Amino acid sequence: MSAELKFIGEIETPYEQVSDCPSNIQVDGPECRVVLKPEYQQALMGLEAGRQILLLYWFEGTDRSLMQQRRRGQADQPLRGTFALRSPHRPNPIAVARVPIEKIKDGVITVLGLDCLNGTKLLDIKPALSREVGEP
Repeated sequence: MSAELKFIGEIETPYEQVSDCPSNIQVDGPECRVVLKPEYQQALMGLEAGRQILLLYWFEGTDRSLMQQRRRGQADQPLRGTFALRSPHRPNPIAVARVPIEKIKDGVITVLGLDCLNGTKLLDIKPALSREVGEP
């Protein structure tokens, strides 16, 4: 079995090196732009400013063999399983961020505080659920 992924755009952030990136999403972080390829821009219809979305993106240059690791900057802490961390180093380096849309214009979604390098490839966009799982 194999899978084929199509990148639908890329993410513009102020970060050029991994050491510059925050360890996680920052709700009050810098402005970031999610730029869709022209053929996917019509799929934004129905999204609007203020709506929470999930962005799925691909971390490049990661170690896909790590099954245990420490949180970045916490070398004195015990090892944890990769699936217990948000580390980009994982078998399939897919990242997810839940962020509110600041604005949408001409196929570009503006959001705040993403945790990825400038030019990161975008996999998908989904509307975030408005309630927690298990909530009535």
